[in-house]
Amino acid sequence: MPRGIARDHEEKRTAIRKGAAAYFAEHGFDRASMTGAAKHCGVSKALIYHYYDSKELLLYDILDSHLSTLVAEVEAAPETDGLRGLVRAILVAYKGADAEHKLQLDALSVLEPKAQQKLFALQHRLIDMMGDALMKAAPEALGDGRRLRPVTMSVFGILNWYYMWNRPGQGLSREEYADLVTDMLLGGIKAL
Repeated sequence: MPRGIARDHEEKRTAIRKGAAAYFAEHGFDRASMTGAAKHCGVSKALIYHYYDSKELLLYDILDSHLSTLVAEVEAAPETDGLRGLVRAILVAYKGADAEHKLQLDALSVLEPKAQQKLFALQHRLIDMMGDALMKAAPEALGDGRRLRPVTMSVFGILNWYYMWNRPGQGLSREEYADLVTDMLLGGIKAL
């Protein structure tokens, strides 16, 4: 008789994803091993392989979970706050996900093209939501569409500053930084 799924199956997968993401981000996905990930997670290598057949499948699950959660949280943000609310929602959703975010930027390209496609679709959903919010905020400046993509991608570059260079406990909070970014964006876009 086949063994059933343990009651804590999803909790264990979540813990493995979180621990492995931190390990992969710290050591670089290409240099990291499943043995090292298991040690970092405090579990046996056999347990990791019980959940994931390969390091790439583990990476895919980390990124899929991260991006799916990010999209869901951003979609749940109230539209009444417009661009400001969207920028805040993204920064708040990034909280506690620095390792996952680093892997998204550094390691997504190692996955098979089919796996990349789903993850790219999630990224594009975020990009589209930001583009829509920017267009609503400044239709006269972005109406012809030529500037929309460069401005949209620049916003994500600005938001990545918080993840890349901000030091926790120093400077602005995520919410304060979100307001600063939004004020800069609205002032700058309207000047275009």
